[in-house]
Amino acid sequence: MEFPDPLRQAAVMVPRSAAGEAGTTAADAVDHLDHNEYEIALDILTELGDAYAAETSFWNLLADAAAEMNLHRAKAWCRWRAAETVHGIIRADLQLLSPAQPGGRRTAIPGDGILRPLWNIGIVMPEGHPDLRVARIWVERAPELEPGAHGPVRLAPLSPEGWRHLRPGDRITMHEQAPPTGTATITQATFPAERTDGPGRVQPGSDRLRHPPR
Repeated sequence: MEFPDPLRQAAVMVPRSAAGEAGTTAADAVDHLDHNEYEIALDILTELGDAYAAETSFWNLLADAAAEMNLHRAKAWCRWRAAETVHGIIRADLQLLSPAQPGGRRTAIPGDGILRPLWNIGIVMPEGHPDLRVARIWVERAPELEPGAHGPVRLAPLSPEGWRHLRPGDRITMHEQAPPTGTATITQATFPAERTDGPGRVQPGSDRLRHPPR
């Protein structure tokens, strides 16, 4: 089975000036492709995607390549990043309650965006009840988050437009039953810009992201 085509297409999209933390560039990824080292090339390009704010098409190419190589977590991550280029990036530090506390989880949170808990993000219903919103969780730098543990996460809301009021430092609570399961402090809230296509018409922007005005 041939793997390199989507990776080579993705490598062409990377600006020459983009470099990873170790100084790797798209040229390094191509060199690994020439030596049939596809997973290493995928890792390099994945890192470069964050170095230059890649667009949706770039992440979809990487996801296709990961799928061909049966790298399921890498595929899920690239699909996640593709969605973030459209809907925005929400990152937070999540502190789970102890399993001994009411509402505390007794099992770990899977790291690859499977869990879809409810969140209290500060919106109140007309009758005074919190308007809880659904968002998936991606655990960063770990395959899962253990019960009672603390760690960085990314959130993918079911309805992203309802989360645009959030700012770094805001605290939100995670719910799987009546008591909260954990508390998260927002560390990044970056959303797509809006563009006006004519008088009175405002539509979602392109893949470029910006911080909303305070």
